[in-house]
Amino acid sequence: MKKILNILIITILICSCGSDLEELNVNIKDPVSVPGEALFVSAQKSLVDQMASTNVNSNVFRLIMQQWTATTYTDESNYDIVTRTIPQNHWDALYKDVLTDLAEAYTIIENTELLTTEDPQTKSNKLAIIELMTIYTYSVLVDTFGNVPYSEALDIDNLLPKYDDALTIYQDLINRLNTALDNLDDTSGSFTTDSDNIYQGNVSKWIKFGNSLKLRIGITVSEVPSLSAVAQSLILESAPNVFESNDDNAALSYLSSTPNTNPIYVDLTLSGRQDFIPASTIIDNMQPRAYEFLTDSNEDGTIDESDNKTVVPGSVTYTDPRMKFYFDDNLDADPSIEQIVYLGGTPGASNAYPNYSHIGEMIASDPSFEAILIDYSEVSFLLAEAIERGINVSGTAEEFYNSAITASILYWGGTTEEANTYLNLTDISYTSASGDWKEKIGTQKWIALYNRGFSSWNSWKLLDQPILPSPADPVSDTPIRYTYPIVEQTLNGDSYSDAANSIGGDNVSTPIFWDIN
Repeated sequence: MKKILNILIITILICSCGSDLEELNVNIKDPVSVPGEALFVSAQKSLVDQMASTNVNSNVFRLIMQQWTATTYTDESNYDIVTRTIPQNHWDALYKDVLTDLAEAYTIIENTELLTTEDPQTKSNKLAIIELMTIYTYSVLVDTFGNVPYSEALDIDNLLPKYDDALTIYQDLINRLNTALDNLDDTSGSFTTDSDNIYQGNVSKWIKFGNSLKLRIGITVSEVPSLSAVAQSLILESAPNVFESNDDNAALSYLSSTPNTNPIYVDLTLSGRQDFIPASTIIDNMQPRAYEFLTDSNEDGTIDESDNKTVVPGSVTYTDPRMKFYFDDNLDADPSIEQIVYLGGTPGASNAYPNYSHIGEMIASDPSFEAILIDYSEVSFLLAEAIERGINVSGTAEEFYNSAITASILYWGGTTEEANTYLNLTDISYTSASGDWKEKIGTQKWIALYNRGFSSWNSWKLLDQPILPSPADPVSDTPIRYTYPIVEQTLNGDSYSDAANSIGGDNVSTPIFWDIN
């Protein structure tokens, strides 16, 4: 009998301990469910982080566009995007960190029952805003890779999604964009200030963002014969409702402490590294001049671009007023010239950091410096392009060109007087500058998009301006798309092969469907 009692006691103790152990396995610090609003704000930051980053493992568009170049590790400046699996990291950031959170946020908010005191339109506005961010993100993926997973993307039960045709995706994004704009009503609210880090729930601003995105998409597809009528409708419908000033810019402001600082600050300042300097391509466009080489400073037996250089006296014709914000002064300027001189590194070469101008403090040293998805300057350039493409939006190409440059100069801290002086220069004035409209707009837009590498790359692909010199040791021509992630070739091989064959080959030289010329 005593033995039986002992067994019963032990059994009870084991069951009790098992129950206690199960309770210990419950993580009481993590929520059982996450509000859709929290997922939305997380997706916003992940998207802007990816677009703003200058980490060579994830975003090298500034290097491709020769706005920056590397000092020591020059692979990416020479268009090597494979060694560090850059396409994979870009792909993962947009699919896993942005689109997945946006989709889940949409589902949660859509399925959350409203209180009797809540305005149904508030929910509708939230869902439409999530749609706008989703459309923007998918457009980035298509513009980067071409055909991508879309109709079967984000399905956890489908690990081998097909790749949809890029043009077909764009057509669907246009339909979704029109629906989202129709569903927005600025007489009602949306997200709270804390759950929208771009516009703090201001629906009117989101309507302008949606229309500015619509304008950008219209211009992007304007050279595709099958979409010419669609493009014209998109441009004409959106033009009256786009950004009207820098106050409308779609920007995310960062905080002054990690982990919520601007990623550029992390890469350039917190890292303690000296990996990047401005490229001579952009500096020489913003301050045209001739060089003379002084001495064989690196003692390699040749006086060339790797040596110290200065400016031929009297050769500087003007200085773009944004240079003092984009770059720090050069340390080796010619004292015979009563003007600040900036020197850029040779794209793709090993450039000694002390011998060249540096990234401006406004960008590199301010942890809270904002990052932008679309701004007023870009929108004004797009309207100038629309007019030159024969689409009759109100105004002239010259007016929008001037507005775009002025907005850029004012944004960076310049003055209206500086902008007017710059616009009156023979080489800058729309009526007297050399080249056709694509060269004039393309070059100035490239300068204005200095800190927005991806948008600069997309504009360059469409306008083919400015002409970029070949870097020091290129592995290819200037890339016009990213190759697909290597992991897609191994894990989703059939879909990958179909996509690669469909677009004409998985190469950096394969154009996106809208890159006609």
